[in-house]
Amino acid sequence: MQDMTQRKIIHIDCDCFYAAVEMRDDPSLREVPIAVGGQGGRGVVTTCNYRARAFGVRSAMPGGEARRLCPDLVMVPLDMAKYRDVSRQVMAIFREITELVEPLSLDEAFLDVSEVEAFQGSATLIARHIREQVHERIGITVSAGVAPNKFLAKIASDWNKPDGLFVITPEQIAGFVAALPVEKLFGVGRVTAGKLHDMGIRTCQDLQGVGQPELARVFGKQGLRLWEMAHGHDEREVVVTRIAKSVSVERTFARDLPGKDACLQVMQGLVDDLHRRLERKSGSKPLHKLVIKIRYSDFSTHTLERVREPGSGALPVMDEFLPLLDELVTDEERPVRLLGVGVRFRDDTAPVTQLRLFE
Repeated sequence: MQDMTQRKIIHIDCDCFYAAVEMRDDPSLREVPIAVGGQGGRGVVTTCNYRARAFGVRSAMPGGEARRLCPDLVMVPLDMAKYRDVSRQVMAIFREITELVEPLSLDEAFLDVSEVEAFQGSATLIARHIREQVHERIGITVSAGVAPNKFLAKIASDWNKPDGLFVITPEQIAGFVAALPVEKLFGVGRVTAGKLHDMGIRTCQDLQGVGQPELARVFGKQGLRLWEMAHGHDEREVVVTRIAKSVSVERTFARDLPGKDACLQVMQGLVDDLHRRLERKSGSKPLHKLVIKIRYSDFSTHTLERVREPGSGALPVMDEFLPLLDELVTDEERPVRLLGVGVRFRDDTAPVTQLRLFE
């Protein structure tokens, strides 16, 4: 088995994700407390920004209670289609670094970068690069944790929130874990924490002094897991489960492109990015279709795909996408917010990844 202390795991969590997307799209919301969801008599808050949290507003709180705590709270309706789209853009940036990506939800994922040679093989530099790319290209912030295993990486990502980076090296594990409150352990809620406190256990150092048999007697299988976490152990691998049928790249622009001519100027860069992703996928099946996606300034989104000409090269070139762009763009002066290109594979035995194309 691989030495767990040599693994390099990054956990990345988008900061107040839904609220961040809404503030990005409507700058007037950036300076006020906002909550996403919570409309109606029985609605609950899905998430909120940090200004709202300062008033005590929290996720899963009834909307009425949130408004009592923060009378100036701005309630924004959920837009799950938009959040899923932004999530796909974020995950695509992760996969530019490694295919070993395990999404936990729309706004967080584990990455195993143990074998990544870019950025001098430094997980810290990789995490810093990803955070910069998400901010520059998508317009939201993420927090990252770097550690030798998933358990510690997830704790680390929460350490310097929001918009933070925290690193736990193998040499730091023992000291870091010893001082960790048991409430930070995965699966330790109010009830379990209360039982541990009743046993005189408040930190992982306290927990380390309790034998496995005693923990198993009180907590069952969870007791063994608590003992492992209290020692900083976690052998779970980053799990990639789905098979890719497609690969794509897309870019959301900080300022809308003024029209089709501007799209043509950035197309080659997108195709080059697509080449880099495809070249990392050894053994992939022949490319079957070309796809192009465009989102205009009014957020209307259009996608067009076409079967690729027989006898084309291994990698698509920019000229192959131009007929699709000509067909898709009927108003050459219409401002463009997002542009993307992609391919679909011929069958389902494409390289292993969790990417889906432009859904």
